[in-house]
Amino acid sequence: MIILVMAWRNIWRNKVRSAIIMCSVAIGLVAGLFVLSLYKGILEDRVSTVIHTEVSHIQLHHPKFKEDYEAKFVVARTDSVLSKLRGVPGIKSISARTVSQGMLMTGTGSTGLQIIGVDLANEKLVSQLDSKIIEGAGFGGKRKNQIIIGKKLADKMHLQRGNKAVLTFIDPESNIVSAAFRIVGIYRTDNAPRDERLVYVQRDDLNSLLAIGASAHEIAIILDDVNSVEATASSIKALFENMQVETWSEISPETKLMIDTTDSYSNIFIMIIMLALSFGIINTMLMAVLERSREIGMLLAVGMNRAKIFSMILTETIFLTLTGTPLGILITWLIVQIYQTKGIDISSIGGMTMSEFGFSSMIYPAFPWEKMPNELMIVTGAALFSALIPAIKAIRLKPVEALQK
Repeated sequence: MIILVMAWRNIWRNKVRSAIIMCSVAIGLVAGLFVLSLYKGILEDRVSTVIHTEVSHIQLHHPKFKEDYEAKFVVARTDSVLSKLRGVPGIKSISARTVSQGMLMTGTGSTGLQIIGVDLANEKLVSQLDSKIIEGAGFGGKRKNQIIIGKKLADKMHLQRGNKAVLTFIDPESNIVSAAFRIVGIYRTDNAPRDERLVYVQRDDLNSLLAIGASAHEIAIILDDVNSVEATASSIKALFENMQVETWSEISPETKLMIDTTDSYSNIFIMIIMLALSFGIINTMLMAVLERSREIGMLLAVGMNRAKIFSMILTETIFLTLTGTPLGILITWLIVQIYQTKGIDISSIGGMTMSEFGFSSMIYPAFPWEKMPNELMIVTGAALFSALIPAIKAIRLKPVEALQK
């Protein structure tokens, strides 16, 4: 207890020097934690985009459908499956989709793409497709063969709303089917490559051309709670044992890998910052020990053992480092609170690049509270590392030589 009191008093003997160390630690933490907050905000937004725009929480398919996307592998008794799914607790919305690989041909050329047949009323509750439409109003009226295409595809193929395009695909009997569709809407998401390869048509129209009745190839499910994905998926698997049931992390493993990788790199990033700060703290504490060499020599001369001297210098360094930590955390939290609402718009410097990789150009930082235990351990480790050299220097002082300085 005496060592703690002495150490606390000693760090305030030179208030300016102590304040500089504390501010250095705080600034280092602000830099590190704010970058982690940006990473977390970007990843949360990407996961939200993957779930609510691209793949949903859970998808159901025929077990063989995703091998080659053959039209014959439909979800058997689709209406019955949909009816049973609506009775599963935790499911918020469901959309049945017909999926076909095909070609889009116009007077300017052709390109391969994926054709998604949807019921817009249900699809907008799962993928928010209606909110992504930037030109036109989507499907409307009783006109058949309407199509909604992505902005990047429209630019690539020089298409506008009102133009016609021919879709060609394979039916369940391996026959080539072609039909002309009129563009009634153009959509844009944060994932430009996806916008280039996905088009939406009305499910009834695509089913009629494929001659598959009211069947569907894919059932996308949105849940009330993202934390219940695994439990709900297990319930659905038990209900439909002969179907392929996948969660968003299984459908998009690259997103899950990105999250895991970023978590690992975030600790390394903080460690690098704290290591750099440690050398500044070591330098400052060495100066403090040299300035107080006469005082330390006197303590040794009157009988204080070297272990206590070591503990005192160690405690002083830890106090200096940890005192700056709450300040750094508080400043970071305040900054994040400001930008969490209004966001950081990087569209002018990297919007297109972010879109090419499926990320939004608006970043909404999120404070990484879940990483605080690890970060505090790293800070404490840096404090202990910073204290070793000054403490060893102090216990190596010889009382007679120190008193003569």
